[in-house]
Amino acid sequence: MTSPSDRRDVLAILDEAVAAGARLAPACAMLELSIRTVQRWRRKPEDARPQARRPAPAHQLSDEERQRLLAVANEPAHAQMTPHQIVPKLADEGIFLASESTFYRVLKAVRQTTHRGRSKAPQRRAPTTHRASGPNQVWCWDITWMPSTVKGRYFYWYMVKDIHSRLLVANEVHDAESADHAGELIRKACLRERIAGRPLVLHSDNGSAMKGAVMLATLHELGVTSSFSRPRVSNDNAYAEALFRTAKYCPLWPERPFDTLDEARQWVNRFVAWYNHEHRHSALNYVTPSQRHAGHADHLLAARDALYAKARQQHPARWSRQTRDWALANDVYLNPERPPVNRVA
Repeated sequence: MTSPSDRRDVLAILDEAVAAGARLAPACAMLELSIRTVQRWRRKPEDARPQARRPAPAHQLSDEERQRLLAVANEPAHAQMTPHQIVPKLADEGIFLASESTFYRVLKAVRQTTHRGRSKAPQRRAPTTHRASGPNQVWCWDITWMPSTVKGRYFYWYMVKDIHSRLLVANEVHDAESADHAGELIRKACLRERIAGRPLVLHSDNGSAMKGAVMLATLHELGVTSSFSRPRVSNDNAYAEALFRTAKYCPLWPERPFDTLDEARQWVNRFVAWYNHEHRHSALNYVTPSQRHAGHADHLLAARDALYAKARQQHPARWSRQTRDWALANDVYLNPERPPVNRVA
């Protein structure tokens, strides 16, 4: 808050600028002041607002009325009720103390609106974080529907993805969604990648196929640690959701639904071959998932960096900054922890 002397100095500067030919609005903008503030300072340099005494609103509750409202809200008969329940109940008894909004406002002032009742307040737990420093450490999987030409009939694409390399490890299409198909798919994927006895985390959402008895028994037999998203939070399985979006919005996606199960399977095989071996993934600094999975990405990116350094050496005038950063982070996180946010009350 500026003092009266500071305000007079600012007004003198503005008067000098205006006398020299400047417009008042741009001059105020340079000083980060509004014209309304300058006008108010000219009328009365002394700011009496902090010392102003304003009368209490005529409809404000008295202290006695507030205490009675709190006492009624905390009676045993009302302790587990919300104001939306308390006010109608009092109305049936011929009593009116205040409206629902006033009840909430008074209760909020004494911090009694967080949770009312004996039950525990709902708590939203943080997502489970997993870190993968190499291939075949953390997988995610999911199932998506593929439309058919028969109304109400769908084909189900089972997909397993390595979050470190983004490689589609295993894929199958069936005409039903079941834990049996899921368990068999995970078994085949583990055998194909030869990871028996090695630690592996498999993350999924909370669907019936993900938590079926056959699926859980298969994971236990293979020594795979299961991880699940929080209920009703699809972002916890972001890698799988992103893959299905890529598939359904890429040019390969057919314009009309699939006629048969074999046709859906053939399309998935073509997409997987393109995604794993041809698609240069933006999150991988534009190397393919198969190159990252096989450990060739570092060599390719180092060669790119050397090529750019050579080009910059040959024509330094064409480069105003450093060459492109071709580095690729080694660690990949699923649901990384976020720093706490300091909120201003």
